[in-house]
Amino acid sequence: MKNLFLLLCLALSFSLNAQTKSIKKSPPLTEATPESVGISSERLARIDALCENAVAAGDVPGIVALVARKGKIVYHKAFGMADNQSNRQLKRDDIFRIASQSKAITSTAVMMLWEEGKFQLDDPISKYIPEFKNPQVLRTFRYSDTSYTTEAAKREITIRHLLTHTSGLGYGVIDGDERFKMLYNKAGITDLFTTENISIEESVKKLAKLPLHHHPGEAYVYSEGLDVLGYFIEIMSGMPFDEFLRKRIFDPLGMDDTYFYLPSAKSSRLVSVQRRENGKWMRYPTTFYDPDYPIKGAKRFFSGGAGLSSTAKDYATFLQMYLNNGELNGVRILSRTTVQVIMSNHSGDLFGGANSDYGLAFGVLTEAGQAAGGQGSAGTFNWGGYFNTQYFADPKEQIIGIIMKQTQGPTSDQTSWKFRLLVGQTVDD
Repeated sequence: MKNLFLLLCLALSFSLNAQTKSIKKSPPLTEATPESVGISSERLARIDALCENAVAAGDVPGIVALVARKGKIVYHKAFGMADNQSNRQLKRDDIFRIASQSKAITSTAVMMLWEEGKFQLDDPISKYIPEFKNPQVLRTFRYSDTSYTTEAAKREITIRHLLTHTSGLGYGVIDGDERFKMLYNKAGITDLFTTENISIEESVKKLAKLPLHHHPGEAYVYSEGLDVLGYFIEIMSGMPFDEFLRKRIFDPLGMDDTYFYLPSAKSSRLVSVQRRENGKWMRYPTTFYDPDYPIKGAKRFFSGGAGLSSTAKDYATFLQMYLNNGELNGVRILSRTTVQVIMSNHSGDLFGGANSDYGLAFGVLTEAGQAAGGQGSAGTFNWGGYFNTQYFADPKEQIIGIIMKQTQGPTSDQTSWKFRLLVGQTVDD
């Protein structure tokens, strides 16, 4: 009887956490002719020229580019090399470290739990992670020994602050403020990705002890807030963060090539991070991180802000779910009303100036941004990643554009803005 009760409880728990079916049943992404969805094949060929020229000029070692419209993939090609030293050609299903493109996925997971009534967006994070209680703001700093003074923050850090990079947290080794680079390093914060044997819980609790850039809600500073929310998701869901994403987002959407750490059977598809040295593309060396983190090491650190690897098609699938107002293939990830909340301006005038706002998962183009040209319609949402990946999705035109590269260090790469402009000019309806 006791075992039966336990099984019933487990079944109920699963049913509460499983994704719901939708009365709407948008088909999964499939390939189609450009003309069938109002795209010009002749104009798409300009993207061929862009990518071929960028590889030939040595601006990038390789590119995978994807364009979809109205739920149909009309362009998906690979150019150049996945690894120049081993002469491995890039394939369109190769896997890229997507870094900060992880943030929108983590934000989506947060909003899925919000939809279940588990918390309010303006709840203080200390309600769930007590180490963040009574935050302090950096006041003075001594470079010689990293000693500092603080003042009490005017308010607690909220979940909304963490989603919008207005919490006051920083980003350690890539922070724009040298003081925070020094403080985070001294405290042993794991900023982005690692092969070390550490969990996000351990790193987040160290982070909670450090001072803030500014009072919560008063400025936009790109931060590790999404790593904090990765741990928050573990607390609220009762399962490891990677498991939550697999069960609640990746498996339901069919994102079968998206992982924090790749299965051994998929590791050969990982594209090398490369940098330009003496006119040649060479593998990027180990610095403050090992670039082979997705296939090596302890594999315990699930960075909500930067840790995922994926393919162009998998990420297009995720974006298509948003263009469908939260649904794909009969599976409802988010309500249409929740998507509307996510796309609203949650950072006031703290982000991007007149051309873009920041919602709860993406940068969002404004009417002024549309008028500036080459970026899409008002409402287009976008972001990119540390290793030179970019994406955008235009709800008005129902267009997705994704361009994947894997570089570090200075380059003359101009493909990001050119690709976005060239996708827009393909519309022919």
